[in-house]
Amino acid sequence: MHFIFSDEVVLLFDFWSVHSPAGMALSVLVILLLAVLYEGIKVGKARLLHQALMSLSISTSQQLIEETDENSSSSDAPPVSRTHLRWFLCHFGQSLLHVAQVVIGYFVMLAVMSYNTWIFFGVVLGSGVGYYLAYPLLSMT
Repeated sequence: MHFIFSDEVVLLFDFWSVHSPAGMALSVLVILLLAVLYEGIKVGKARLLHQALMSLSISTSQQLIEETDENSSSSDAPPVSRTHLRWFLCHFGQSLLHVAQVVIGYFVMLAVMSYNTWIFFGVVLGSGVGYYLAYPLLSMT
């Protein structure tokens, strides 16, 4: 296999068939935006984790430790606290973001595997733009 410069390609699905320079430009733009979105989701997951850890203040963390100690000494079913529920919801949200990141990542990978040079350039440029735009947001926490 080798990369080719062509304005004809089938991307990801049979209905995404490109046969013109305008269609290729639009397809490169869509793939570029998918790559930017992929980088944005990576940063979003990291920010969500940071915010979840910060919302669990020291007193809340101490409360979790005390509840765990109390529950381990008793044989009754432990009650669900608000802290546990908040942590579960945050973890669930991170899991959904992870699934979205994996799906978009595979779509981008499969687009590159079309071996079309224009699509490859779109992925590389989109990844760079996404990194440039998204990663400064991590330092703003």
